[in-house]
Amino acid sequence: MSRPLPVPPMILFAAAALLPLGLLLAGLWWGGGWLLAGLLYMGVLTACLDHLVPLVAPDAPEGAEFPAADALLLALGLGHLLAFPLVVWAIAGDSDLSTPMRVVAFLGFGQFFGQVSNPVAHELIHRGARGLFRLGMVIYVTMLNGHHTSAHRLVHHRHVASEADPNTARGEESFYAFLPRAYLGSFRAGREAETTRRAAAGGVHPYWIYVGGGLACLGLGVLLAGPAGGLVWLALAAYATAQLMLSDYVQHYGLSRACLPDGRLEPVSDRHSWNAPHWFSSGLMLNAPRHSDHHAHPARPYPALRLPHAEDAPRLPYSLPLCSVIALFPRRWRRLMRPRLKRWLR
Repeated sequence: MSRPLPVPPMILFAAAALLPLGLLLAGLWWGGGWLLAGLLYMGVLTACLDHLVPLVAPDAPEGAEFPAADALLLALGLGHLLAFPLVVWAIAGDSDLSTPMRVVAFLGFGQFFGQVSNPVAHELIHRGARGLFRLGMVIYVTMLNGHHTSAHRLVHHRHVASEADPNTARGEESFYAFLPRAYLGSFRAGREAETTRRAAAGGVHPYWIYVGGGLACLGLGVLLAGPAGGLVWLALAAYATAQLMLSDYVQHYGLSRACLPDGRLEPVSDRHSWNAPHWFSSGLMLNAPRHSDHHAHPARPYPALRLPHAEDAPRLPYSLPLCSVIALFPRRWRRLMRPRLKRWLR
């Protein structure tokens, strides 16, 4: 029997997401033990707390406001922009880290960027304030995934759980087949959607910013630590973006919307996203595992997202990070998900 979370939700979000960043940054100055603690936090502690500590974060009251929600996004976003060039220099440049600790730094920061920075950027691009939106875009650009700013809002939310959405995984499709199809497909679909918008509204095409900004980031990596710096920036960005794509793969795996008699797709509902109720990874990932409610209310701030009943929406058998690891093993993943997916197919 799970017990209610004993602290307000914003305390969980702040503690869960800020602590690993602090540990990892401390490791760049004070030694490898801090880096190792940050890596273990991301890769081991989160899974243990999710599955061994019986807590549940209750839904926020309808209409509740969270004035600190955007402040936390701002702190995490600025922390990302500070941390990314720092860790590139620490790994590829003339730092005091040993070779094993450089590997630990790559894995620890890579997991932070993948599992925290991505949800932060995702929340920011759904905010109405222009400054917050642009911060989210810049975070994606640093991870060489700027086009996600357009593709997520203009393509994924419109076409989710259909063949028109590159980021919806087909049933039985492996992650390794999904990854290149989704990344390249979302790049093209987002560009087409933005081109259509610019034809009507005018203005600078954002893909110039996405591509130019990505090249500038690689150039910054070279300035910080030579060619190795550019390669490390590219590798960190690829690692972080692969984790985003893995989350997309898991959260919509095999689900599809029915075609209505008039040829249109049925409206998006709770049954078109996989959800997870696990409390600590939800805090770490800013409620990203409450995915159905996000698709129903894209502008709803992350502390207010609600968890649908298991009878109304698919639930993952384990936490989102753990399911993402299992999805790297296609046969095991298919055996795990096949009977669960069957219930939600029409």
